[in-house]
Amino acid sequence: MFEAIVFYAFATILVGAGLAVITARNPVHAAMFLVLAFFTASALWLLLRAEFLAITLLLVYVGAVMVLFLFVVMMLDINIERMREGFWKNLPLAIVVGGIMMAEMVLTLWGRVYGVAPAPVPRGADYSNTRELGRLLYTEYVFAFEIAAVILLVAIIAAIALTLRERKDKRWQDPAEQVKVRRADRVRLVSMPVEKDQ
Repeated sequence: MFEAIVFYAFATILVGAGLAVITARNPVHAAMFLVLAFFTASALWLLLRAEFLAITLLLVYVGAVMVLFLFVVMMLDINIERMREGFWKNLPLAIVVGGIMMAEMVLTLWGRVYGVAPAPVPRGADYSNTRELGRLLYTEYVFAFEIAAVILLVAIIAAIALTLRERKDKRWQDPAEQVKVRRADRVRLVSMPVEKDQ
């Protein structure tokens, strides 16, 4: 009973934070609500006894991705009114896409509730969901896991290539040329007459 109360409390906070993310006018406030949504989703993972996924959600999304989002949002001068100009024009397409996603979620939950139940997983005293997740990733889903890794690698390389710009006013050094330098090219001995104090 207590676990159900905690679940519904966290689920309510998660839904409210998700709605606040898409309705907030300030992008920084939206990012903060997204952090709250990630924390409550992590708490729900803990309730499901999936500790590894909960910690991964906090470390990867809250610790890295959201910091990057906030950095980009605060560094860019975003014109909110200009961003909202095409809102009503794109609303019908957004409703269609949202409706398709909602139908997929309803069908998934409907099949889970009224369809064939999945086979129960034996949970002994030495059961570890982290080990089970690793076993599934590296046995049954190894090709999908490798494809996802390659896609992420390509995305990283593309992001670096897109942001790499050659500046004309920058100074750079060539280590090969520095190694070839001789002492005579850098140091010049000048013979000066000695001055005597009067």
